[in-house]
Amino acid sequence: MEKRVFLAIALMFLVLAGYDYYLAPRLSPPAPAQPAPPVKTLVADTGARDIVVDTDFVHAVFSSAGATLKSWQLKKYRNGNGQLYELVPVDVPKTLPMPFTMTTDDPAVSAVVSSALYQPSTTSLSLGSAPGTLSFEYRDANGVNAHKTFNFQPEGHAYVLGVTGSVDQNGVSRPVTLAFGPALGLGYKPDGSRAVDTQALLFANDKVQRLSASKLQSAPTQEGTFRFAGVEEQYFLSVALPGTQAVRLDFQPVTLPVAGDPKAHRKFIGFSVLVPGAANLPFFLGPKDFDALRAVDPDLVYAIDFGFFRVLVVPLLQALKSINHYLGNWGWSIIVLTILINLLIFPLRHRSMVSMRKMQAAQPEIKAIQDRYAKYKLTDPEKGKMNTELMALYKQKGINPASGCVPMLLTFPLLLAFYAMLSAAIELRGAPFVFWIHDLSLRDPYMITPLLMGATMFMQQKMMPAATADPVQQKMLLFLMPGIFTVSFLWAPTGMVLYWLMSNMMGILQQFVTLRLMGAPARPAARARPVPAPAKPPARPSRNGGAAKS
Repeated sequence: MEKRVFLAIALMFLVLAGYDYYLAPRLSPPAPAQPAPPVKTLVADTGARDIVVDTDFVHAVFSSAGATLKSWQLKKYRNGNGQLYELVPVDVPKTLPMPFTMTTDDPAVSAVVSSALYQPSTTSLSLGSAPGTLSFEYRDANGVNAHKTFNFQPEGHAYVLGVTGSVDQNGVSRPVTLAFGPALGLGYKPDGSRAVDTQALLFANDKVQRLSASKLQSAPTQEGTFRFAGVEEQYFLSVALPGTQAVRLDFQPVTLPVAGDPKAHRKFIGFSVLVPGAANLPFFLGPKDFDALRAVDPDLVYAIDFGFFRVLVVPLLQALKSINHYLGNWGWSIIVLTILINLLIFPLRHRSMVSMRKMQAAQPEIKAIQDRYAKYKLTDPEKGKMNTELMALYKQKGINPASGCVPMLLTFPLLLAFYAMLSAAIELRGAPFVFWIHDLSLRDPYMITPLLMGATMFMQQKMMPAATADPVQQKMLLFLMPGIFTVSFLWAPTGMVLYWLMSNMMGILQQFVTLRLMGAPARPAARARPVPAPAKPPARPSRNGGAAKS
């Protein structure tokens, strides 16, 4: 029995071994792994290339790689090196998006459409002042279809660029995000002195909101309906104009080193705009020129920070531009406008000086009254009689105590408005005047105009009738105010110093005319000897020996 079992097992082993050797199929060794075949492109460019677009105001360069903007140079503005002003930062890391990089909600599709080689509609455009269109298209065998179009100078707006972008896969449309990347300009002063201050700029519900890089660290995302939104610096801005469509904006502060100077830094703020479906957004990429902004959208002029006295700044700016239209020199235009302003406020200054002259002549009598009541405390009822006597004296002499300072205070808003205008007006940027003054928006390199301004302010103060009889106070007013203003204006824009210098000169001329009209000041009467205030009458004795009640 056992022999039969062992024989059966042996035969089964022989059968299995024979089958495996003679009849079983042979497995070939596994082939080495092959890379996935590249996606076949149906519409694409053969290689990355630049497409140049020229208008009367802009020199732009686009790339077919990603259908992005590489350069946007303003032909009417230059940087500190004398080159055309560039709005697109240069030499930024490749990890940061270029302007108008398009992405969507699918990472795989985004990777394709953001770096694909798009087929451009033309190799170059020369438009002059006419509108024009540049289109890019990409399509592959995976069903990804991307299209981007740039419309130049729509409706004659030189610095407006209309951008439309769409992405779909197998006919299914996807939401689009347009990234502008870091903005704006060089990011630092050309002389390397300091970084340029950039801010996020939002306009919604008739209010302007400016967010610094530090504020964006805690609130980088803004959602809603914005009339305009983007990034600004003092004279230029790059903003989207969503209008009435709701969008989401993501801001990202960026700090980069300056080539060749490890201690210096460039500061930018990157931003992107997400729209629910296909993107159709105009962008304004240009100067903060009041007329250019207003022509695009009346609300866009609020991108210029004119401050609290905006209601006065706007007509002042319009007047300055009108004068410059005829003179052709912004320095002389400031001088002419300053003369006109001083002629306008001449009556107020004249009244102020007349009142101060009368106050000066009455100083001995005023001082005598004040001395008589000097021994009384402010809470003493007798102190009130001093004010009664002073008011009687003012009425007798025809003096209005408020007429000396109130007229001058009324001119302060005008002066502050002029200062705000000259600080924000791009018209003064790079505008020469005469001799050594080559840029009215920068400080005087030799500090000549601030020193002249201080000298004229000292002369004006010296001619002013003394508002106080105290010689110490007179000397303080004579030297203190001109000194403070001179030091403050050493670093002020030359256009502002020029305005203040001319205003002082007009003030001196006006004071000379006023003094001639009023004649020589009357010789003040000798200071009256202080008369003691009347003593209280003694109390009458009462019948019981006490003081009687009055």
